[in-house]
Amino acid sequence: MKRLLFFLIPLTMMFAGCADRSDNPFFADKYNTPFEVPPFDKIDNEHYLPAIEEGIKRHRAEIDAIINNPEPPTFENTIVAYDQAGEMLSRVNAVFGGLRSAEINPRMQEIARETTPMLSAHSNSIRMDQDLFARIAAVYEQRHELGLDLEQMRVVEMYYRDFERSGAALPEAERERLTQLSERMSMISLQLGENVLAETNAFQLRLETEEDLAGLPESVRSSAADAARSAGVDALGIVTLHNPSWIPFLMHSERRDLREKVFTAYFMRGDNDNENDNKDLFAELMQTRQEMSRLLGYNNYAEFFQAIQMAEHPENVYDFLYEIWEPSLARAKSERDQMQRIADREGANFRLEPWDWWFYAEKLRKELYDLDDSELRPYFPIDRVRDGNFLLANKLFGLTFEYRPEVPVYHEEVEAFEVFDRDGSHLGILFIDPHPRPGKRGGAWCGTYRSGSYQNGEKIYPIVTIVMNFSRPSGDRPALLTFDETTTYYHEFGHALHNFFADGRYSRTSRSVPRDFVELPSQVLENWAAHPDFLNKYALHYQTGQPMPEELQQRLLNSQLFNQGFAMTEYLAAAILDMDWHTTEHGSEIDVRAFEKASLGRIGLIDEIKPRYRTTYFNHIFGTGYAAGYYVYRWAGVLDADAFQAFVDSGDLYNQQLAESFRKYILAENALRDGMEAYIKFRGQEPDITPFLSRYGLN
Repeated sequence: MKRLLFFLIPLTMMFAGCADRSDNPFFADKYNTPFEVPPFDKIDNEHYLPAIEEGIKRHRAEIDAIINNPEPPTFENTIVAYDQAGEMLSRVNAVFGGLRSAEINPRMQEIARETTPMLSAHSNSIRMDQDLFARIAAVYEQRHELGLDLEQMRVVEMYYRDFERSGAALPEAERERLTQLSERMSMISLQLGENVLAETNAFQLRLETEEDLAGLPESVRSSAADAARSAGVDALGIVTLHNPSWIPFLMHSERRDLREKVFTAYFMRGDNDNENDNKDLFAELMQTRQEMSRLLGYNNYAEFFQAIQMAEHPENVYDFLYEIWEPSLARAKSERDQMQRIADREGANFRLEPWDWWFYAEKLRKELYDLDDSELRPYFPIDRVRDGNFLLANKLFGLTFEYRPEVPVYHEEVEAFEVFDRDGSHLGILFIDPHPRPGKRGGAWCGTYRSGSYQNGEKIYPIVTIVMNFSRPSGDRPALLTFDETTTYYHEFGHALHNFFADGRYSRTSRSVPRDFVELPSQVLENWAAHPDFLNKYALHYQTGQPMPEELQQRLLNSQLFNQGFAMTEYLAAAILDMDWHTTEHGSEIDVRAFEKASLGRIGLIDEIKPRYRTTYFNHIFGTGYAAGYYVYRWAGVLDADAFQAFVDSGDLYNQQLAESFRKYILAENALRDGMEAYIKFRGQEPDITPFLSRYGLN
């Protein structure tokens, strides 16, 4: 904390005379760039703080204008005015927030430490403003007499609910306490994420002898060597904690001692009792969320979160997770026993540990299906996978994509594409950022630099980004993706399509769906990625251009249920851990390690498997997006499996009528209906869980 305070003083002094508006791109009414994308090539670190300060000032003035309007509150002068306020602040926050995840540097981290409490205080001052809430409440109370259409009714109800869930209706003392809690939570979340990034970047395993490379295929050796050169390390190669590095190493390395070092470094992130330790911070976060929830009238944070989700209540989430936990765990135990027999047969003379799972799973896959990762990768060069996404969007929705080299980007590896609708009209801009870097957080995600909406009746087209951490090119060989990376690409592209198609007239209702619904548009595309008919169209060998042979396709398809016990169990363990954290009544002292051990022990997680995310690097739940909500991927999995089954049952994987119905009810008109109502509009019935269970071999 002392170091943080040290930075705050010079930052304020440094920026005191630095708000030259003429040189700051954020002060312009519009960006002078193709398609009005952010001018990344002209944005400097020094532009952020003055722009955020000015954005806050302008937003506050717009809010005050709504409050001081002498006319009675109406839908237009209160709800629409509020919906359209804060445009400058939204623009700068979109860029700063996006680059804090994709291309952060120490300077930006300093700025974030200053602006995070500033932005939190500003947000709280608006959500707790009694005069503003009174005007919104006045419109809400007379909404049925105003002749509003369905979307207008929704936007009124959603804004009223937002204020209510922020505590605007509470007595003053409780509002003040909620403000304090909110500001503290924002700082904790920021620090937790920074600590994980620091821990991830700090680790390097040097491969210094040929013995260190034992078992590694040429592709993994080459990638490790490239990583060493890029890092300026004098070694045959290095292994980092980015997924494209550590996972292939664990799959292939014959050096069990090195596998243990890498895996231990990965699962101990944030739990090393050093300056980046997250245990105390996370414990404070849980206590703070608990107090916040109770002030708002809920027993715990999970109740607060799920009250506006499809699940509605924590008990429904637990029931769902437990329904698939037992068969998943049984399958994982069977997989473990099969791998243990291989190890015993080879004379290993040890019981399998978590750092052995990837290695022996690859042996088991080879034994059962005569299939290994290196045989599949040549058919998934990254550009062909990208073009496969574009092709699928064309076959389903008629979209086309054009590379736009003139569009400014924030890193040389990022590509920009213009997206055209079926009739050739402009639909938006898509940025694709594929590879890991020290300044990029782990995982994959989709975001926006501008959301689609309407301003004064004019369509505002979205600027969307998908960010991944996929295998890099090596030498003269392009980036060859694993099949898991390939399906992740389709997943994030599905989120992008949702952003392009969302057609709400208001910012609040454009692409506004429950969290346990939002993964449906992304996950459904993964089904096509693995289907033989579509594999033939995009899984082409990077050297010959030939499609994957039918015999290899069949082996891939036969292996789809392989290791699913592990994949499902590690996911469910993390989802249940998340729920346990957010439903338990926490006291003044929280032992994070003991809590995690008890949670995983209660469900019987086997020693050979760690949860996909341990508490101290569980980025999903550090912020509010997926806190008490990590379950949503499998919840939406029931929806996406059933939705894809509709295409299969129709006899046409690219059924235009179904695709247009999916676009209309699931992607475009999500502002108009609750999640289940929208799904039934598309499917004609509630989802059947059978396709989901079949996909994972759980029925």
